[in-house]
Amino acid sequence: MWVGVACAALFVHLNYFGITAASPWDPQAVKQPLSQFPGLHEPQKPVISPEKCGVDDVYRVPCGEPGVAAAQCAALNCCFDGQQCYYGKTVTVQCTIDGQFVLVVARDTTLPRLSLDSVSLLGGSDAPCSAVDSNADFAIYQFPVTACGTRAMGLGDHVVYENKMFSSYEVAVGPLGAITRDSHYELYFQCRYADTAVAALAVQLASNSPPMPVAASGPLMVELRLGSGQCVTKGCVQAQAAYTSYYTDADYPVTKVLREPVYVEVRMLGRTDPNIALILGHCWATSSPHPFSTPQWDLLVDGCPYQYDRYLTTPIPVDGSSGLQFPSHYKRFVLKMFTFVDPDSKAPWREKEEMLLQQDWSLLTNWLWCLVEKSSS
Repeated sequence: MWVGVACAALFVHLNYFGITAASPWDPQAVKQPLSQFPGLHEPQKPVISPEKCGVDDVYRVPCGEPGVAAAQCAALNCCFDGQQCYYGKTVTVQCTIDGQFVLVVARDTTLPRLSLDSVSLLGGSDAPCSAVDSNADFAIYQFPVTACGTRAMGLGDHVVYENKMFSSYEVAVGPLGAITRDSHYELYFQCRYADTAVAALAVQLASNSPPMPVAASGPLMVELRLGSGQCVTKGCVQAQAAYTSYYTDADYPVTKVLREPVYVEVRMLGRTDPNIALILGHCWATSSPHPFSTPQWDLLVDGCPYQYDRYLTTPIPVDGSSGLQFPSHYKRFVLKMFTFVDPDSKAPWREKEEMLLQQDWSLLTNWLWCLVEKSSS
């Protein structure tokens, strides 16, 4: 029989960036808009949140000219600590008055952290589209607005130059589906030039379709639930603390970051015979509330971790030390969160894709299922 519960993957949220300059650059415009780019939007006032400014001194990248004041630093969408202006833990887009894109990419833009080596522009990753400088936490790109696949268009008294930054990611392919646990990031960015100003705009594509949870049970009265407990004391073991509390119906869908541990428990209900043991045969995930739909991704096969998963599902022993009255009635395991990808395009699976010009989270649901049986000693 099977039981199911929904959990959801968490994606990065939208960011806006803008910068103004004192004098113009005189570009050459084309007259037709480009359909492959998102619709044009007004530049937003630059805002960077305080949590994005917690960059270690050794990895800080200076922003602006030496001695820049706090107000000027804020206008550059950078962080200021009272003495130094530096780039925050995000993607910052700037436009120079001599027609250059400046793109500073932080590893902490996403969770899991973005692989800086995986970043490319529309024109590829070779010079001048490759990073001009980098450290362990940041990569810096600077290139002419006419290079690296940039497209231009006229918009009133503005000339708009548009490009796209995106990251590659590793895809695992199984017999019934494909998944990834790597962050996938796409950012469209623009430089706008007019007679009196220069402005930058960046818009990330995301989807937002929160699902409803589902649960089902069979004659054995088996329940599948997710542990929500957290370690709060020194020396605590998270794999044990996770099962001290559980998500309730009101908590679903539960949001998880890619590669974040998901603590799963399957238990028998209404049985008091200590000689009965619960056995997990096959556990898998789907992208819909139908247990035999595709795509699917195996978690346990014949009770063992699916061997072709780079991030193996880990069974957690349940014995007398657990404090449970009937430990043999329980099975626990932990998996690393993932999202399905399209088997043909290898793009992350999205129920609905739209561009959102507001700060929000994108939710994508994975449904967990297990075939179980009982044995008697």
